[in-house]
Amino acid sequence: MASSTFILCFFAFSLLLGLVRLTKASKLEIEELSWLDDDKDEEINMVLGRHDSLRKCDFGSGKWVYDQTYPLYDAATCPYLSTRVTCRKNGRPDSDYEKWRWKPHGCNIPRFDALEFLGRMRRKRIMLVGDSIMRNQWESLICLVESVVPTDRKTVTYAGPTMAFHALDFETSIEFCWAPLLVELKKGPGNRRILHLDLIEENAKYWRAADVLVFDSAHWWTHSDKWTSWDLLMEGKHVARDMNRMVAYQRGLRTWAKWIDLNLDPRQSRVIFRSMSPRHNRDNGWKCYKQREPLAYASHPHVPEEMMILKGVLKSMRFPVYLQDITAMSALRKDGHPSVYTQAGGDKVVKQHGTGHGSADCSHWCLPGVPDIWNEMLNAML
Repeated sequence: MASSTFILCFFAFSLLLGLVRLTKASKLEIEELSWLDDDKDEEINMVLGRHDSLRKCDFGSGKWVYDQTYPLYDAATCPYLSTRVTCRKNGRPDSDYEKWRWKPHGCNIPRFDALEFLGRMRRKRIMLVGDSIMRNQWESLICLVESVVPTDRKTVTYAGPTMAFHALDFETSIEFCWAPLLVELKKGPGNRRILHLDLIEENAKYWRAADVLVFDSAHWWTHSDKWTSWDLLMEGKHVARDMNRMVAYQRGLRTWAKWIDLNLDPRQSRVIFRSMSPRHNRDNGWKCYKQREPLAYASHPHVPEEMMILKGVLKSMRFPVYLQDITAMSALRKDGHPSVYTQAGGDKVVKQHGTGHGSADCSHWCLPGVPDIWNEMLNAML
């Protein structure tokens, strides 16, 4: 009886030892084969998992906190700013609008560290694509990083609709591509502007090799009357003189989404779509004149129709695009716009002609200012 028990125990031990060896061998074989056969599905799942983890922190929900340690750079020493956003240089008397940072509920946005950012972006191309407000954000990002790069080791180049800041020692480029509608706007017979809702390659050819792509597109779709962005719309062979602007916006975004899905690899490219920047331009823009601090809360919060359409398109995509929602947080910042300070002597214009003369810029943003916080958020997302 004892002999039989011993034999059974020995057999069970031998079987267990064999299974362990088989498991180890199988693991080694899998590891060896992984060098030969790249498991694309697993890598894509990892990217999707990283994308889902970003959703756990709602960067868009929070409050503005006054912080004496801001701004993160001095506009006077950053040579890359457009005149219209250097508000203090143009005569704006207050500076508190530069000192507000965004504090999300339940998480933190790390303070921007230029060297750390450039280190992570080494040998990478970052491209911001969109309209003049995206250029506003691009100038902000350049000013956030340029001070740590020696003068003879940085440069700006121009090619077609793109401009690029190069940090040579890091082999990093931070680029802007002008494409306010994303899809193609072309001149047709009689010099009429034709918006092709199903064509995008003339713009998209500049995006292909970027490692990080940040898009925005909304404002140009909403222009109306004499400010309309196009004369005709075209889709395939169908030409329309007019169309519901939100229908056109959705069709244009679907063309963009299809291009992203077909042409980019989520293992190689990160894609972020920044939501629309709010405009405080009722009463011909004077709603932001002499505003000195953020609103504590939105009195009539609402979700713009453009946002609902954008979310629907992103949800339908295979490629994991992350939505950077800056709309509600920025809506609290009436104080952050250039207003009359888009050129030197803005106050003199008001004193001479009053607020009924011309208009104030309540769409773009003073720098330093709100777009710096968008870029701190972008940095946290990357």
